Amino acid sequence: MTSMLKLLGTSVAIAAIAAASAPAMATTTAGTDVNNTVSVTFQVGGVTQTPPPNATNTFKVDRKILFTITEKTPVGTTNVSANQTGAITAFTLTNTSNDVLDFVVTPSQIVTGGATPRGTDAFNLNNLLICLDANNDNACDSPATATLTVDNLAQDTGTTTVLIIGDIPASATNGQIAGVTATASARNSNGSTITAATDATVNDPTVVETIFADPGRDNSEAASDDYTVAAAALSVFKSSRVTADGVSASNFKAIPGATVEYCISVANASGAATASNINISDAIPANTTYVPGSIRINGTVTSPGAAQTCSGGTNATDSSADADGGQFGSNTVSGTLANIAGGASRALLFSVTIN
Repeated sequence: MTSMLKLLGTSVAIAAIAAASAPAMATTTAGTDVNNTVSVTFQVGGVTQTPPPNATNTFKVDRKILFTITEKTPVGTTNVSANQTGAITAFTLTNTSNDVLDFVVTPSQIVTGGATPRGTDAFNLNNLLICLDANNDNACDSPATATLTVDNLAQDTGTTTVLIIGDIPASATNGQIAGVTATASARNSNGSTITAATDATVNDPTVVETIFADPGRDNSEAASDDYTVAAAALSVFKSSRVTADGVSASNFKAIPGATVEYCISVANASGAATASNINISDAIPANTTYVPGSIRINGTVTSPGAAQTCSGGTNATDSSADADGGQFGSNTVSGTLANIAGGASRALLFSVTIN
C-alpha cells in the first residue's frame, strides 16, 4: 500500500508540474463565430438509409473586458528631493481582454493625510502629468499631458508602461511622502465609450455583446505609488584652536604671531540623503594672515559642534588650477568636500597667524 501511495503521489506531482508548465491558451477573439455541426446515420432492417440533413449551431463569441494597472516592478517608493522637477513613478497597464482596446489613464493625487502604499500622504506635487513609455526607457515617448490615451493595446497580454510625472515643492521636508494614483478605463479601439451588457441582458448568439469582467464590473482599475523626500540635512560648524604661539610650551595663547587652525565641519543628519557638490567659502578674518599651503580637505570630525575636534584631511595647494579641492584667492579660502552620506561629516581645515 505504501508503494502504491508513493506512486500515486508521484503521478499527481508530475501531472501538476505538467499543468503548471503548459503555455497559457490565447483567448478567442470577440466576434468569432463558433460553429458546431452534427450528422446522423441510421439503418432500417440492416440497410443504410439516407441520412437527415446535418444540424448546425452557430454563436458569436462575446467580448470580455478585463485589464489591470499595477505599480511597475521593481516596486518601491521614488526617492526625491525638495524642489526637484520631473519626478517619475511608473505603472504597468495590461490588457487581458479578448479584443484590441484603447485605454484612458488619468493621474490623481492621494488626499493629504490619506494612506499611500508606504505611509501617510503629507504633500501634493505640482504640475501632475502622465505619459506613455512604450519602450521602457523611463522617459516619456512624447510630451506629458493631463490625461493619457493608449491606442490599440493588444488582446490577451498586451502590456505597456505609463509614467506619472510631477514637481516636488520646495517646502517638502525630509521623510515626507506624497502618493499618486493612476486610474485606467477601457475604450473601443476607435476611442469611443464602451457600452456593456448587464446580467439582466439576455444573451443573443447573433450579436457580440460586451461585459465588464474587472472585479468591480465598472470598467475602472487603479494603482497607487508614492514619492518619499530623501533630503540632505546639513549643519555647519566652525571652531578654532591655537596650535603654536612662539612662546609657550603648551596651552598656547592667541597672542600676535600665534598660529590658529580653523575647522569648518559639515555634518549630514542620520537617515538623510547623501549630499554632494559641497562647496565651502570662508574669508580670512581681519587682523590675521593666511598661512600659505595650510588648506586640508575632507578632514575627520569628532562630535561636530562647538566642542568638535578635527584632524587629518588631504593637503591642497593654494592654486585654483589644481584639482585637489581647495584654493586660496582674494583673501578667501575655498574648497569642495566629497559626498557626505546621512550620519556622516567632513571638514575643511586651514590656518592663519594673528597679526
